[in-house]
Amino acid sequence: MIESPAEQVRGWVAHLATLSRDLPDDQRIDLIGALEDLKCAAAGAQAVATVDLDASQRQAQEERGLPAARVGEGIASQIGLARRESPHKAARLLGLAKILHAEMPHTLDRLRAGELSEWRATILVRETACLGLDDRQEVDRRLCCPEGPALTMSDASLERAARKLAADLDNAAVAARARKAEADRHVGVRPAPDTMVWLRALLPVKQGVAVFAALKAAADAAQSTGDPRSRGQVMADTLYERVTGAGAADPVQVHLDLVMTDRTFFHSGGKDGPAAEESAQVPGYGPVPAGWAHDLLADSLSAEAAWVRRLYTHPDTGDLVAMDSRARRAPAGLEHFIRRRDHDVCRTPWCGAPIRHVDHATEWQSGGRTCASNLQGLCERCNHAKQAPGWHARPSPADEEDRHLITITTPTGHTYRSRAPAPLGHVDIRHVKKAVVYELVV
Repeated sequence: MIESPAEQVRGWVAHLATLSRDLPDDQRIDLIGALEDLKCAAAGAQAVATVDLDASQRQAQEERGLPAARVGEGIASQIGLARRESPHKAARLLGLAKILHAEMPHTLDRLRAGELSEWRATILVRETACLGLDDRQEVDRRLCCPEGPALTMSDASLERAARKLAADLDNAAVAARARKAEADRHVGVRPAPDTMVWLRALLPVKQGVAVFAALKAAADAAQSTGDPRSRGQVMADTLYERVTGAGAADPVQVHLDLVMTDRTFFHSGGKDGPAAEESAQVPGYGPVPAGWAHDLLADSLSAEAAWVRRLYTHPDTGDLVAMDSRARRAPAGLEHFIRRRDHDVCRTPWCGAPIRHVDHATEWQSGGRTCASNLQGLCERCNHAKQAPGWHARPSPADEEDRHLITITTPTGHTYRSRAPAPLGHVDIRHVKKAVVYELVV
């Protein structure tokens, strides 16, 4: 029997794990370079397969009578599952593949030959996005023709070269893009390690430089007076103080959900005992150390800025108990339950986006119940992808650790398991037969 292309590639992957490590250093360098070529060429092969999949799936959707406005739904999500990436990143990879195939053939050739990385191809696509087809193909030709300069450039040099060529070829389009970009200014936050967050702002260059200069001036002034804080600490504190109007050391008055088990809630905060191994949960951020949670709780209670609500009791497993409803839409209490069970993160494997919809795995119109076992938290993109033809999701029996499971089947027949995050107190399930989960709003 002839092996499929996927089976052949899996054979290569298995072979890589058996490569000898007993090599002289010159051969190690050769191996590292060859593996880099392989990675780039694999990205090129992925791009070609991605384009072919998109065309085939779109044709199948049109033949099934899907309205033109919905043709293409769910394709990026299939690619994301296959590549173990979020649907958002998969959509960008799909767009990259289609542009390379249709508009930048030299770049695609260099990628498939293993001479250009996927990231550098992304830079070229991004920096030429404002150009018309002819100008974009001219940049492609000049930088990525055989023996083109792109092959020896650094990421930064390639970005500058593509940007300069774009401006030379169509300065008006580049200027219009810059004006349009100002409309995309925004501020965001994402979790960082050790109970920190990254606060990021996308600003027009003159505003961003002005903000940084003001913070730098504040740090210079503080250090000139002997302030013991580092420059970075002064700049961070100054940013917080000027935005909130409060001092960096003042108690923070903010709505923050904090979820913990009864063992953590009543634990004294020492290093011994079962609760010392458990973490608390801040929805939208993730797990936090029990000691940090106790410090926050103590500060909030001393300021009379917290209230406690017992959410759910679970015997035997430490998981959250089920709730049920006869309504099609999950009532507020059940929706709150699902969000806490799924840790406020989309249940689609590798997605990681915040939950926007509480969705029926088995559709309500197909007899699916509005209950915890049939509900899952999804982001908007994943919920819409699930509505595309050929997608199916069904609740599955809980796994060996009694974790809630959904089995997802894509239009190509591939299946994936969506497993609920580990419940709070999970590490102590063998020793504790009953757990109460508390939510604190501080």
